[in-house]
Amino acid sequence: MLRWIVSCLVCAPFAAFALETEAVPVTVTAVAQGLDQPWGVAQMPNGDLLVTERDGALKRISGGVLSDVAGTPRVAAEGQGGLLDITLARDFATTRTIFLTYAKLQGRGSGTALAAAELSADGTRLVNLRDLFESAPGGRTGRHFGSRVVEAPDGTLMVTIGDRGDRPSAQDRSLHNGSIVRVNRDGSVPRDNPFVGTAGVLPEIWSYGHRNPQGAGLDGRGVLWTAEHGARGGDEVNRIEKGANFGWPVISYGVHYSGAKIGEGTSRPGMAQPAHYWDPSIAPSGLMVYQGDMFPEWRGDMFVGSLKFSYISRLELSGNTAREVEQIEGDETLRVRDIVEAPDGSILFISVGNGAVYRIARGG
Repeated sequence: MLRWIVSCLVCAPFAAFALETEAVPVTVTAVAQGLDQPWGVAQMPNGDLLVTERDGALKRISGGVLSDVAGTPRVAAEGQGGLLDITLARDFATTRTIFLTYAKLQGRGSGTALAAAELSADGTRLVNLRDLFESAPGGRTGRHFGSRVVEAPDGTLMVTIGDRGDRPSAQDRSLHNGSIVRVNRDGSVPRDNPFVGTAGVLPEIWSYGHRNPQGAGLDGRGVLWTAEHGARGGDEVNRIEKGANFGWPVISYGVHYSGAKIGEGTSRPGMAQPAHYWDPSIAPSGLMVYQGDMFPEWRGDMFVGSLKFSYISRLELSGNTAREVEQIEGDETLRVRDIVEAPDGSILFISVGNGAVYRIARGG
């Protein structure tokens, strides 16, 4: 574990503290505080931040001041459900388009949904809110919604969906549960999705056999990686491949909370192996593969937030595998929910425990 140095570098509006890591000295500064169950964060070209709160609120942060953004979708804010991820479209500077994932009410149940909207010019409201996708058939529990949305290099949208607490459904391709889906920006199904035209399989599915992927991000080659909650042990990092079956609940490196064995063990022909797994579980949420210039020492490394042990895991990638090499922790990393790379190469992360967003920048 790493040690925080408590020397104050900046006293207003928020203090910055020096942090020793294995590779490079950095500072960490609070960008905003007073958030209620923050879930996803994105930085706009003007430097302002947009942060989702699980109860359904969207906050804009400008100069450390929080304000509400109106026009968010109605959410099923129960259990792990609510307003979840936020991603800016690559062409946000011209279109003002954002993508949101959320738990959508579906009769007496709820399911993971993907929405798009435009942010008004003054940043106070969403306009033209529309759903692009919603999982079928959803479920009645408040568990395992996923859910991250990533814009792929070809402009399609990848959305992670949990098994909704129904383990066998992750192997049932007539459902969206436990899958990563891929849709176009208008919600239509890309023609090159792996199961288009396959009888009994939903065409949006890109990969399946996932338990609860709450972290997702692209590497420098445009490959999608996910971080997924296991059961008792067996949290995973996965390198996502078209049409792949990642095995849940047939194979797992974890066990049931009772201690009983899960499925058939840790491997089976035709089922993908994780790139890395944690045992004991760290409850991973938020994943970013660093590609910026501020920290060339970290370029190509993966960062994953831990909700359980309250640290940021740094992993080195090699081909199809990942290896944890460092744990970055301190008072600020209390229950890390999201972690993203800012346009200037600094690193933003959400601490649910502190109700805050922090920025990691290069130190002296």
